Amino acid sequence: MDKQSLKLGWIGTGVMGTPMFGHLLSAGFKGYVHSRTRSKAAGLTEKGAVWCDSPQQVAEASDIVFTMVGYPNDVKQVYFGENGILRSMYTGKTVVDMTTTSPQLAIEIYQAASQKGAFALDAPVSGGDIGARNGTLSIMAGGDHDVFENIKPLFELLGKKIIHTGGAGSGQHTKMANQITIASTMVGVCESLIYGFRAGLDMETMLKAIGGGAAACWTIDNLAPRITKGDFEPGFFVDHFIKDMGIALVEAERMGIVLPGLALAHQLYLSVKAKGYGKKGTQALMLALKDLSGIT
Repeated sequence: MDKQSLKLGWIGTGVMGTPMFGHLLSAGFKGYVHSRTRSKAAGLTEKGAVWCDSPQQVAEASDIVFTMVGYPNDVKQVYFGENGILRSMYTGKTVVDMTTTSPQLAIEIYQAASQKGAFALDAPVSGGDIGARNGTLSIMAGGDHDVFENIKPLFELLGKKIIHTGGAGSGQHTKMANQITIASTMVGVCESLIYGFRAGLDMETMLKAIGGGAAACWTIDNLAPRITKGDFEPGFFVDHFIKDMGIALVEAERMGIVLPGLALAHQLYLSVKAKGYGKKGTQALMLALKDLSGIT
């Protein structure tokens, strides 16, 4: 890719989006940025990104536009709104939505872009704030394979495991499978910590022991230590995880399947939110489960 001529746009400067676009800017690409809160883009404009007043302006200035926002309604507004991206899409341009959102919405974006001669990928990620900062995310991309191959060098600046999952919407379906796995895993990790605490085990020793066996997983390696230190700050918001689980449950109902483990985790996380922890990290599930176990 020609770093001198290729212009990249980025919309969404949250916990994930800011470091991700930062990697692309650090690699030498010309960048344009928009966020609902301009101050959140300050670190990126200091790196050379040009501020734009709307998603449409980002699309006008860019060859490839990445989006990383919060909720499906945010995605709809960014793409289809009055000053949305698709108003300035034309032949040869590409949009890449890295938000975790509805597979059906990803297909709508793909179809709308195609009607304008443009290209679209749905490319949600896994790995949280740590993966975003370190450029080690897992990226699961749906859409046309040749478009994926064209964008892959940029993905390689953001992640370590980059997989083309199939046609439009398949990236989002794959991310739903990821979130379903994480949901029940987080319940198990928190319950193991509660059990170990009540049994009088040293938490660090216990995690070292089980983290090297069949229970080994990303959650034990990265979030369990935060829990033991009382660190519930977000790498990924509880609110956003509830949104993801809700999407997965809707898709499961549409497909006529039953996911009781996911339904339980969803209810537990709703209790976390009800306690006022929606803006905490997903490891804040421990706060709700501790209350259920009478642990202070």
